[in-house]
Amino acid sequence: MILLATYFPIADPTLIFFVVLLIVLFAPIIMGKLRIPHIIGMVLAGILIGPYGLNVLQRDESFELFGRVGIFYIMFLAGLEMDLESVKKNTKRFIIFGLLTCVIPLMLTYVMSMTLLGYSGKASFLLGCIMASNTLIAYPIIGRYGLQRNSSVMLSVGSSMISLFLSLVMLAALVGTFDENSGVVFWLLFAVKLAVYMAGCIYLIPRLTRYFLRRYSDRVMQYIFIMAVMFLSAALSSLIGLEGIFGAFFSGLILNRYIPHVSPLMNRIEFIGNALFIPYFLIGVGMLIDLHSVLDSAQVIGIVLLIAFFGTFGKALAAYTSAIIFRLPKAEGHMMFGLTSAHAAGAIAMTMVGMRIEVAPGVMLVNNEMLNGVVLMILVTCIVSTMMTDKAAKEIIFREKLNLDIDHKPQHDDEKILVCVKYPEIAPQLVYLSLLMRNEKLSRGLVALNVVYDGQNSAVEREQGLRLLEQLERQASASEVMMQTQVRLATNIANGIKHAFREFGCSEIVMGMHVHTEVSPKFWGEFIQSLYNGLNRQIVLTRFEQPLSTLRRIQVAVPSRAEFEPGFHRWLERVCRLAGQLDCRIQFHGRQESLSLIAQYINNVHPHVRGEYTPMGHWNELPKLAAGIGKDQLFIVITARKGTISYKNALERLPDELTQYFAGTNLMIIFPDQYGDTKEDSMSFTEAQHYEENSVYDMLSRWIHTARKAPKNND
Repeated sequence: MILLATYFPIADPTLIFFVVLLIVLFAPIIMGKLRIPHIIGMVLAGILIGPYGLNVLQRDESFELFGRVGIFYIMFLAGLEMDLESVKKNTKRFIIFGLLTCVIPLMLTYVMSMTLLGYSGKASFLLGCIMASNTLIAYPIIGRYGLQRNSSVMLSVGSSMISLFLSLVMLAALVGTFDENSGVVFWLLFAVKLAVYMAGCIYLIPRLTRYFLRRYSDRVMQYIFIMAVMFLSAALSSLIGLEGIFGAFFSGLILNRYIPHVSPLMNRIEFIGNALFIPYFLIGVGMLIDLHSVLDSAQVIGIVLLIAFFGTFGKALAAYTSAIIFRLPKAEGHMMFGLTSAHAAGAIAMTMVGMRIEVAPGVMLVNNEMLNGVVLMILVTCIVSTMMTDKAAKEIIFREKLNLDIDHKPQHDDEKILVCVKYPEIAPQLVYLSLLMRNEKLSRGLVALNVVYDGQNSAVEREQGLRLLEQLERQASASEVMMQTQVRLATNIANGIKHAFREFGCSEIVMGMHVHTEVSPKFWGEFIQSLYNGLNRQIVLTRFEQPLSTLRRIQVAVPSRAEFEPGFHRWLERVCRLAGQLDCRIQFHGRQESLSLIAQYINNVHPHVRGEYTPMGHWNELPKLAAGIGKDQLFIVITARKGTISYKNALERLPDELTQYFAGTNLMIIFPDQYGDTKEDSMSFTEAQHYEENSVYDMLSRWIHTARKAPKNND
């Protein structure tokens, strides 16, 4: 053992990284066997291998660097995953809970430290500020259970930012009392810097993000850009006198709508953070804890117990009081308490500030006993927070499943999206759109299909199709979505798609619009018209001029009597999911009868979607909508097949109107589900499968119209 101890602490960077990876690998396994949240295992491992434990590793600069990145990651992810629309609707709740979870622990800790610990007023106020703030150390547990948008989780995240912001402001005021130049000028300057910082971030970050995402689709470049924005925001936050964690959270809020939750970019951000940076931070926190000081001094034990009890009791009192005020279930109160009761990065940062403040020659505001008490308090509160959050998350999941079984009879949902791809330049966008529109709760994969015309070049085109599908399969796997792929040879492209549709048991088709006029000058191309006439299931045709994540508004044109079609709720559900994932407004144009039902559905099923409803008296008004559609908007047209209840003669002009008025617009055309089987098997001489895009009657009508205008033109 003595010989082995000569090799410790490990100084080689490679071995340090190796040991950390072993902890990240085995801590969840061991903690899982013990039924303990693995986050606690990371902290305990840090205690064991740290300088106050077995001294296997020294807490070098790598732990400082990666630990800071880890806490930035936690706050950044919390901002990215918040439902901003729910935040706007529940602003009062956020403010009330934020004030309670800040003021109650502050007052309890201040009074306790003054009376029971005998600290000075300023030291007691600093300790109160430490306990008023909290760190979302248990937030990774929320991601594992998929409760990021639960009401209690969002309340906890929002209130944590409010309490942290108030604590940092009060800390700045405390530091200012030791500065001879502090006063009204100090606070005016601080307010100006804060206002400039927030206004600059709100103005510049969205514009830079839209500019970058529109021009660069490389996955690595997008990730680096997002990280650069986060760190710049955190650095600027530190410059104005606030901790960098506030800047990281604020940048996450701003970037929220540009990084959809199901996007590959979001998956990469979460994966790298949870795999490396966040565990590094947790292990680094454990390495700060000195258990010997507890064993050697009963006084430190008393300090730890008093600080942890009164601070945690204050957080619990605030959480359960807020839950009663808001009439939330008991499990929601547990969740609010669990998420807001932990202390880590903010507490350490504030304590370090106190250690630099000299109250008398050679006497610092924070002594060693207080430092050890705060660090050990971090361990206690982390254990309480993670165990309570894990328990509350399970209770909420069980309650939601129970309510679903009681209130809603299980219904068969046949959702399975078929993505038809051919051209590499638009195929990734089609897959991305399908990811945004799919139901995450069903956990069903996608089907990607490439149909090759069985001709002379079929072998070459088949190889190209295989390479394209491999690329799309990697794209889907980056979002943790399974994808089935098939390259199909067919002498008729439409029939090949319909056969694959049936074989895979799909519910709808997503495909690109015909844009290659050199192949066919027709608006629908060579086979799309045969496809939607021969298949009575939902077909989504798309044309995107810019990335989906940069869209700011969706406008939907709804024909009269669309609510009577069997596919009404299917297309409405897909459009609402798209708007919710992109966090953009959606404006519906149609008859009042249709708009009323749409508004009712959105309010009941998707209350977070920001819907707007504009009456459109007649379908002839469709071209007028072109003036209000910008480059960063998506225009969706709900159309209908001939012979259906919402079909009208005005839809015959749809190809010409879209070509003339909506050129260069992000466009989506949806053919909803219809009753009846497909016509492929029932086709006969009297029931043809193909309809011409332009009938003889249309040609005669144009000739008569031209003939009438001719004399006027001659005059």
